Amino acid sequence: MLFDRRNRAVLKSVLKHYFSLQAKRERLLKKARPGPLRDFLAVPFPPIDQLLFDTQILSVDFETTGFNAHRDQILSIGFTSMQRGQISLANSYHQVIKTSVPLLDNNVAVHSITDRETQSGISLAQGVEALLEALAGKVMLVHYAQIERTFLQQACYRLYGIAPVFLMIDTLLIAKKRKDKASTYYDPSELRLESLRAEHQLPAHHAHNALNDAVATAELLLAEAALRSKPKKIVLDKYLLRS
Repeated sequence: MLFDRRNRAVLKSVLKHYFSLQAKRERLLKKARPGPLRDFLAVPFPPIDQLLFDTQILSVDFETTGFNAHRDQILSIGFTSMQRGQISLANSYHQVIKTSVPLLDNNVAVHSITDRETQSGISLAQGVEALLEALAGKVMLVHYAQIERTFLQQACYRLYGIAPVFLMIDTLLIAKKRKDKASTYYDPSELRLESLRAEHQLPAHHAHNALNDAVATAELLLAEAALRSKPKKIVLDKYLLRS
Protein backbone atom coordinates (compact mmCIF):
# COMPACT_ATOMS: atom_id res chain seq x y z
CA MET A 1 0.00 0.00 0.00
CA LEU A 2 2.78 2.43 0.90
CA PHE A 3 4.50 1.72 -2.43
CA ASP A 4 1.23 2.36 -4.29
CA ARG A 5 0.72 5.64 -2.44
CA ARG A 6 4.21 6.76 -3.34
CA ASN A 7 3.67 5.83 -6.99
CA ARG A 8 0.42 7.77 -7.06
CA ALA A 9 2.07 10.76 -5.41
CA VAL A 10 4.92 10.74 -7.94
CA LEU A 11 2.50 10.42 -10.86
CA LYS A 12 0.37 13.24 -9.48
CA SER A 13 3.47 15.45 -9.22
CA VAL A 14 4.54 14.62 -12.78
CA LEU A 15 1.06 15.29 -14.19
CA LYS A 16 0.80 18.58 -12.31
CA HIS A 17 4.15 19.74 -13.68
CA TYR A 18 3.35 18.57 -17.21
CA PHE A 19 -0.01 20.30 -17.37
CA SER A 20 1.43 23.44 -15.81
CA LEU A 21 4.02 23.49 -18.61
CA GLN A 22 1.32 22.96 -21.24
CA ALA A 23 -0.76 25.75 -19.70
CA LYS A 24 2.22 28.08 -19.56
CA ARG A 25 3.06 27.23 -23.19
CA GLU A 26 -0.50 28.18 -24.18
CA ARG A 27 -0.33 31.46 -22.23
CA LEU A 28 2.99 32.36 -23.80
CA LEU A 29 1.62 31.51 -27.25
CA LYS A 30 -1.03 34.20 -26.83
CA LYS A 31 1.68 36.77 -26.06
CA ALA A 32 4.23 35.77 -28.70
CA ARG A 33 4.62 37.82 -31.85
CA PRO A 34 4.52 36.01 -35.23
CA GLY A 35 7.88 34.35 -35.82
CA PRO A 36 10.07 31.40 -34.76
CA LEU A 37 9.12 31.42 -31.07
CA ARG A 38 5.40 31.61 -31.78
CA ASP A 39 5.74 28.73 -34.25
CA PHE A 40 7.51 26.67 -31.56
CA LEU A 41 4.93 27.46 -28.89
CA ALA A 42 2.05 26.63 -31.26
CA VAL A 43 2.98 22.92 -31.22
CA PRO A 44 1.84 21.01 -28.09
CA PHE A 45 4.34 18.97 -26.09
CA PRO A 46 4.25 15.18 -26.55
CA PRO A 47 1.91 13.33 -24.14
CA ILE A 48 3.81 12.07 -21.12
CA ASP A 49 2.03 8.72 -21.06
CA GLN A 50 3.50 7.63 -24.38
CA LEU A 51 6.55 5.37 -24.58
CA LEU A 52 9.99 6.93 -24.52
CA PHE A 53 10.78 4.63 -27.45
CA ASP A 54 8.06 6.31 -29.55
CA THR A 55 8.88 9.87 -28.51
CA GLN A 56 10.57 12.32 -30.84
CA ILE A 57 13.62 13.62 -28.97
CA LEU A 58 16.11 16.32 -29.87
CA SER A 59 19.48 16.00 -28.13
CA VAL A 60 20.93 19.50 -27.69
CA ASP A 61 24.24 20.92 -26.54
CA PHE A 62 25.70 24.43 -26.31
CA GLU A 63 29.26 25.61 -25.96
CA THR A 64 29.31 28.91 -24.07
CA THR A 65 31.78 31.54 -22.88
CA GLY A 66 30.88 30.74 -19.27
CA PHE A 67 28.13 29.46 -16.99
CA ASN A 68 26.10 32.64 -16.39
CA ALA A 69 23.32 32.95 -18.99
CA HIS A 70 22.81 36.64 -18.17
CA ARG A 71 26.47 37.56 -18.67
CA ASP A 72 27.96 34.92 -20.96
CA GLN A 73 27.21 34.02 -24.56
CA ILE A 74 26.41 30.94 -26.63
CA LEU A 75 29.40 30.03 -28.81
CA SER A 76 27.96 27.09 -30.72
CA ILE A 77 24.78 25.06 -31.04
CA GLY A 78 24.63 21.38 -31.86
CA PHE A 79 21.69 19.00 -31.97
CA THR A 80 20.63 15.64 -33.35
CA SER A 81 17.27 13.88 -33.40
CA MET A 82 16.39 10.44 -32.11
CA GLN A 83 13.35 8.15 -32.04
CA ARG A 84 12.63 4.43 -31.75
CA GLY A 85 16.05 3.76 -30.30
CA GLN A 86 17.90 5.32 -33.22
CA ILE A 87 19.98 8.49 -33.52
CA SER A 88 19.52 10.25 -36.85
CA LEU A 89 22.85 11.78 -37.78
CA ALA A 90 21.32 12.82 -41.10
CA ASN A 91 19.22 15.32 -39.12
CA SER A 92 22.13 16.75 -37.14
CA TYR A 93 23.06 20.42 -36.91
CA HIS A 94 26.14 22.33 -35.79
CA GLN A 95 26.88 26.03 -36.09
CA VAL A 96 29.29 28.46 -34.45
CA ILE A 97 27.58 31.64 -33.24
CA LYS A 98 29.03 35.09 -33.87
CA THR A 99 29.94 36.72 -30.55
CA SER A 100 30.48 40.35 -29.58
CA VAL A 101 33.41 39.87 -27.20
CA PRO A 102 36.95 38.44 -27.61
CA LEU A 103 37.35 34.94 -26.21
CA LEU A 104 39.58 34.26 -23.22
CA ASP A 105 42.48 31.84 -23.67
CA ASN A 106 41.24 29.46 -20.97
CA ASN A 107 37.83 29.34 -22.66
CA VAL A 108 39.33 28.57 -26.08
CA ALA A 109 41.39 25.79 -24.48
CA VAL A 110 38.15 24.01 -23.53
CA HIS A 111 36.05 24.23 -26.69
CA SER A 112 38.75 25.06 -29.32
CA ILE A 113 36.53 27.74 -30.91
CA THR A 114 38.64 30.71 -31.94
CA ASP A 115 37.85 34.41 -32.40
CA ARG A 116 38.22 33.96 -36.16
CA GLU A 117 35.55 31.24 -36.14
CA THR A 118 33.14 33.29 -34.04
CA GLN A 119 33.53 36.30 -36.31
CA SER A 120 32.51 34.22 -39.31
CA GLY A 121 29.71 32.46 -37.43
CA ILE A 122 25.99 32.87 -37.88
CA SER A 123 23.90 35.24 -35.76
CA LEU A 124 22.35 34.10 -32.49
CA ALA A 125 18.93 34.72 -34.06
CA GLN A 126 19.67 32.31 -36.90
CA GLY A 127 20.95 29.62 -34.54
CA VAL A 128 18.02 29.90 -32.13
CA GLU A 129 15.52 29.91 -35.00
CA ALA A 130 16.99 26.67 -36.37
CA LEU A 131 16.88 25.09 -32.92
CA LEU A 132 13.29 26.13 -32.18
CA GLU A 133 12.14 24.83 -35.56
CA ALA A 134 13.77 21.45 -34.92
CA LEU A 135 12.52 21.32 -31.31
CA ALA A 136 8.82 21.98 -31.97
CA GLY A 137 6.71 19.07 -30.71
CA LYS A 138 9.73 17.21 -29.35
CA VAL A 139 11.33 16.59 -25.96
CA MET A 140 14.68 18.32 -25.45
CA LEU A 141 17.44 16.00 -24.20
CA VAL A 142 20.49 17.49 -22.46
CA HIS A 143 23.20 16.58 -20.00
CA TYR A 144 22.90 19.07 -17.13
CA ALA A 145 19.79 21.08 -17.94
CA GLN A 146 20.94 24.20 -16.10
CA ILE A 147 23.10 25.24 -19.06
CA GLU A 148 20.94 24.59 -22.12
CA ARG A 149 17.65 25.59 -20.52
CA THR A 150 18.81 28.86 -18.98
CA PHE A 151 20.91 29.94 -21.98
CA LEU A 152 18.11 29.16 -24.45
CA GLN A 153 15.51 30.92 -22.32
CA GLN A 154 17.76 33.96 -21.98
CA ALA A 155 18.47 34.00 -25.73
CA CYS A 156 14.74 33.81 -26.50
CA TYR A 157 14.04 36.60 -24.03
CA ARG A 158 16.63 38.82 -25.72
CA LEU A 159 15.40 37.98 -29.22
CA TYR A 160 11.63 37.73 -28.69
CA GLY A 161 10.90 39.21 -25.28
CA ILE A 162 9.65 35.85 -23.94
CA ALA A 163 11.45 33.06 -22.07
CA PRO A 164 9.68 29.84 -23.15
CA VAL A 165 9.24 26.53 -21.34
CA PHE A 166 10.47 23.17 -22.58
CA LEU A 167 9.72 19.50 -21.95
CA MET A 168 13.12 18.09 -21.02
CA ILE A 169 15.11 14.97 -20.18
CA ASP A 170 18.41 15.34 -18.34
CA THR A 171 20.77 12.34 -18.52
CA LEU A 172 22.75 13.68 -15.55
CA LEU A 173 19.65 13.44 -13.33
CA ILE A 174 18.74 10.00 -14.69
CA ALA A 175 22.20 8.73 -13.73
CA LYS A 176 22.10 10.53 -10.37
CA LYS A 177 18.79 8.91 -9.43
CA ARG A 178 20.16 5.50 -10.41
CA LYS A 179 23.27 5.99 -8.30
CA ASP A 180 21.33 7.43 -5.35
CA LYS A 181 19.03 4.43 -5.40
CA ALA A 182 22.04 2.11 -5.12
CA SER A 183 22.81 3.75 -1.73
CA THR A 184 26.56 3.56 -2.28
CA TYR A 185 28.97 6.48 -2.21
CA TYR A 186 30.00 8.00 -5.52
CA ASP A 187 32.03 11.05 -6.41
CA PRO A 188 30.03 13.84 -8.13
CA SER A 189 32.62 13.80 -10.92
CA GLU A 190 31.17 10.41 -11.91
CA LEU A 191 28.13 12.28 -13.23
CA ARG A 192 30.11 14.02 -15.96
CA LEU A 193 29.18 13.03 -19.48
CA GLU A 194 32.53 11.42 -20.26
CA SER A 195 32.58 9.55 -16.92
CA LEU A 196 29.11 8.09 -17.41
CA ARG A 197 29.95 7.07 -20.97
CA ALA A 198 33.04 5.25 -19.66
CA GLU A 199 30.88 3.53 -17.02
CA HIS A 200 28.64 2.22 -19.82
CA GLN A 201 31.71 1.26 -21.88
CA LEU A 202 30.76 3.71 -24.61
CA PRO A 203 33.67 4.88 -26.76
CA ALA A 204 35.50 8.10 -25.94
CA HIS A 205 34.32 11.07 -27.96
CA HIS A 206 35.76 14.48 -28.81
CA ALA A 207 34.21 16.43 -25.94
CA HIS A 208 33.30 20.14 -25.84
CA ASN A 209 32.09 20.18 -29.42
CA ALA A 210 28.36 20.93 -29.36
CA LEU A 211 27.32 18.32 -31.93
CA ASN A 212 29.66 15.64 -30.57
CA ASP A 213 28.30 16.19 -27.07
CA ALA A 214 24.70 16.13 -28.33
CA VAL A 215 25.32 12.76 -30.01
CA ALA A 216 27.19 11.52 -26.92
CA THR A 217 24.23 12.49 -24.72
CA ALA A 218 21.79 10.66 -27.01
CA GLU A 219 23.95 7.54 -26.80
CA LEU A 220 24.07 7.86 -23.02
CA LEU A 221 20.27 8.00 -22.82
CA LEU A 222 20.05 4.75 -24.79
CA ALA A 223 22.65 3.17 -22.50
CA GLU A 224 20.80 4.25 -19.34
CA ALA A 225 17.51 2.95 -20.74
CA ALA A 226 19.17 -0.36 -21.60
CA LEU A 227 19.73 -0.97 -17.88
CA ARG A 228 15.98 -1.40 -17.47
CA SER A 229 14.50 -4.88 -17.89
CA LYS A 230 12.17 -3.64 -20.66
CA PRO A 231 13.76 -0.51 -22.18
CA LYS A 232 11.18 -0.27 -24.97
CA LYS A 233 8.39 -0.13 -22.37
CA ILE A 234 9.72 2.90 -20.48
CA VAL A 235 7.02 5.57 -20.27
CA LEU A 236 8.16 9.10 -21.05
CA ASP A 237 7.20 10.53 -17.66
CA LYS A 238 9.76 8.25 -15.95
CA TYR A 239 12.58 10.33 -17.40
CA LEU A 240 11.09 13.82 -17.61
CA LEU A 241 12.67 16.70 -15.74
CA ARG A 242 10.18 17.84 -13.11
CA SER A 243 11.48 21.23 -12.09
